[in-house]
Amino acid sequence: MSGRVISPDMWTRVATSWLPFADGASAELPLGRLLRLSLFQVSAGMTAALLSGTLNRVLIVELGVSSGLVAALIAIPLLMAPFRALIGHRSDHHRSVLGWRRVPYLWFGTLLQFGGLALMPFALLILSTEQGRALGLAASGFAFLLTGTGLHVAQTAGLALVADLAPEDRRPRAVALLYVMLLLGTMVSALVIGAALADFSATRLVQVIQGAALAALLLNIAAPWKQESRRSRAEMAAQPPAPSFGDMWAKLMAEDNSRRLLVSVGLGTAAFTMQDVLLEPYGGEILGLAVGATTSLTALWALGALCGFALAGVRLARGSEPHRLAGFGCVAGLVAFTLVIFAAPASAPLLLMLGAALIGLGAGLFMVGTLVAAMNLAQRSPSGLALGAWGAVQASAAGLAILLGGIVRDAIAATATAGELGATLAVRATGYGAVYAAEIVLLLLTIAVLGPLVRAQTNSTDAAPRFGLAQFPS
Repeated sequence: MSGRVISPDMWTRVATSWLPFADGASAELPLGRLLRLSLFQVSAGMTAALLSGTLNRVLIVELGVSSGLVAALIAIPLLMAPFRALIGHRSDHHRSVLGWRRVPYLWFGTLLQFGGLALMPFALLILSTEQGRALGLAASGFAFLLTGTGLHVAQTAGLALVADLAPEDRRPRAVALLYVMLLLGTMVSALVIGAALADFSATRLVQVIQGAALAALLLNIAAPWKQESRRSRAEMAAQPPAPSFGDMWAKLMAEDNSRRLLVSVGLGTAAFTMQDVLLEPYGGEILGLAVGATTSLTALWALGALCGFALAGVRLARGSEPHRLAGFGCVAGLVAFTLVIFAAPASAPLLLMLGAALIGLGAGLFMVGTLVAAMNLAQRSPSGLALGAWGAVQASAAGLAILLGGIVRDAIAATATAGELGATLAVRATGYGAVYAAEIVLLLLTIAVLGPLVRAQTNSTDAAPRFGLAQFPS
């Protein structure tokens, strides 16, 4: 053995070579500091995996709560997402006693997230009983509202802090690195939570959710520690007044194809998210998979999304047209939902797992393609309002689609099992299949709306920007 000691600089070079978007680090925001700041994204990914990858299946299959009610609960945090623009605006102009702008919002959001997760398991257990259904519903709604609001407040403030600290030329790559950390956090958390709930019991559910609450608290305390410098009152007072929102919105809507792009974002997002609360219950109720196996579907989705994200980065760097890339994501979604539908009659869990990974891949390609298209709009607009509109449409469509997915599944399943659709369809899988078929129709509509945008962009001389995220997807 040579006894050679590996220096911190060597570790940094290794990390830069294998970690996607590690070149977002800079002298002002080194890689180690950037990775520590990204811990709030790991916390967000863990919470997302818990809400939409585990609790939905536990509530529907183990605790017998209706899909519509579960979908409404899961949609509550997403319906708070459009308010992220307001949260970011308030943190831009916040003046705390200690001179911070972002950290008070990040800590406030963390406390809300911790409180919601701490309350949630008890509320869900009360909800699963007939006697406590009303009280449990109110408490569960309050817990999901607290968790979702805290998640969005902390995430918005944390991303704004990254934007403050990173140099302008590295900012998109730094924010893209944070998205990678979110997906990694989702994927790893899904595997850990799935293993922890392999032998499901009410006590184990309480332990897992409250353990996640404590982990989120610790991660969000470590992430911003000594990251933001304090500002003087004179610096805050010197900021120029914000322009009128109405004027900026009118200029954005006057841009060519801006409305069509937002319509396609809404349709495509609805297509990829309508099954968010149904995929795991589908695996448990129809294919007989255990909690640990169905939670791994979330990990497969996150792995697929990460692959889609990386593939989009490579294709865009080689000059691919972003709308066409989003269209390829829709095509991947068509294949994915077809596999998911056929998993039930074929009794093939492998088809469901492959479908989950392809849903993530398609969603990743679609998200990046439409986001880069919005960034092109933002380059021609007087502000970044196009990116805010993209996020608001994306989050609102996701929330409404999840809610509708649960309601449609319940209604169709009740009709089918009552025999009103014929003997062939009188099975529980019919309700799930109806939702997946609706997602296929939405994807076809999305491709139809995207088509003219591909032709318009192909005829344009505009060059795609270097891939990165100027803002973060909800």
